[in-house]
Amino acid sequence: MSDNIPPNRASAPNTPIPTRTRNAELHRRFPTIPTMRKAARKKLPYFAFEYLDGGAGEDTGIDRNWRALDSVELTPHYGVTTELPPIDTELFGRRYAGPIGVAPMGSPSLGFPGADRHLAAAAQIARLPYTLSAVGGMTIEDAGPIAPDVFWFQLPRLPRDNHRLGLDMVSRAEAAGAHALILTMDTPIRTTRPREVQSGITSPFKPDLRMMTAILTSPAWFAAMRKYGVPRLASFKRYAPNANLTEMAEFVRKESFGAFTWDEVAMYRDRWKRPLLAKGIMHPRDAERAVAIGCDGIVVSTHGGRQVDALPAPIDALPAIAARVGNRATVLMDSGVRSGSDVVRAIALGADAALVGKGFMWSLGALGERGPLHAMDLLIEETKAVLGQIGARSIYEARTVEIRHPGQYTFAQPKV
Repeated sequence: MSDNIPPNRASAPNTPIPTRTRNAELHRRFPTIPTMRKAARKKLPYFAFEYLDGGAGEDTGIDRNWRALDSVELTPHYGVTTELPPIDTELFGRRYAGPIGVAPMGSPSLGFPGADRHLAAAAQIARLPYTLSAVGGMTIEDAGPIAPDVFWFQLPRLPRDNHRLGLDMVSRAEAAGAHALILTMDTPIRTTRPREVQSGITSPFKPDLRMMTAILTSPAWFAAMRKYGVPRLASFKRYAPNANLTEMAEFVRKESFGAFTWDEVAMYRDRWKRPLLAKGIMHPRDAERAVAIGCDGIVVSTHGGRQVDALPAPIDALPAIAARVGNRATVLMDSGVRSGSDVVRAIALGADAALVGKGFMWSLGALGERGPLHAMDLLIEETKAVLGQIGARSIYEARTVEIRHPGQYTFAQPKV
């Protein structure tokens, strides 16, 4: 696809600028992303951690994603290399520092105020793709200047008035320099996340006395809220400029429902001339449909286990999907990625890159605005180390590794 993106490097207001210096003390305290999860649980207000960490049902979908990744074994070959291999990766005609990206996340500023800005700024420094969700806490227009080289945009279905808002957001993303557009396919029905319900989280965010007590005893979160404000759906403000938080939440509920149909994907394909991805693909036939319509990529995903807890793990569905469309489209995977080992597992089984959501939110909870860049550096270092350890001299040689994958999904062939 064409890539006529205007240069846009002006500083956006209120933008954090994380520094990139290796901090031995930081690495000692948080040598892995899961160690940051433990710290985030202690430092964040209880409701914020429950929001960013929880999933559907009893979190069995999240657990399944983790167990499935852990079960994939990579057979090493020695005597091959003694150097860390390069992992620079090309996605849709652009070079990134590695096959790792920031997954789109709804309302991440509820997990940590200002999350979108911190994630975007860190991704720009790390040279990794950053995806802003339309239901994020930062406007499309702010994302472009903060992450000019790595900005992608994710859109939920906004079907009212013949997709008036959705198509307008696409125009805004184009003007802001978004390189890729992701359409969410895996939210056809609204579902309940029990940990959110039990925590008292509502839309709009209205903290009760218990929540206020938790905020006041969580200094980093409280300071971030004072700086960036109460979590809100920033990109929708243009369409309801005079709405208060309650009215805005109701406005978005009325505008956003269901997930895209294939006819609607085709309509957006006609409108958007840059790379287009369908997110939430879990079956080879759906992957075929997306590619036939003209999608440049797909994201194998279960929405991080946050929609339904009975779905296969994406890593188990990945090989069959990659075998079906991997030579015609870019295949990404998310849901459960927590380490460089997980990234290499995804690449070895057919993905071109892995997207991370919860892990970056844990890093914010543990370290505030310093967290995302530390987490990105960890993932890059771990990915290189794992590749070198198994005898792969480049990210592409991960595909040649012998693998034991007990959970690999076998899909029934379509009836003729």
